[in-house]
Amino acid sequence: MIPSRFAGVLFALILSGLMSALVAGIASWGASVASIENPWPWLEAWRRAWLHAWPVAFPAVLLMAPLTRRLVTWLTTPR
Repeated sequence: MIPSRFAGVLFALILSGLMSALVAGIASWGASVASIENPWPWLEAWRRAWLHAWPVAFPAVLLMAPLTRRLVTWLTTPR
């Protein structure tokens, strides 16, 4: 198992993978010539888009998570 001290990085890795897969899939559908009968053009476009998006999304999540936490704390703390 993975030590708990890596929980934050593992969370960022999984979240960035899932979110980049979702966004790449949606963006690829509109850009491909796929159809329900023949999804292969979309699957190939999705795979390429995801492989380019995930390496950007992972460090972005790592960098933006602390800022987002501070912003959420500031927005939700009674003043």
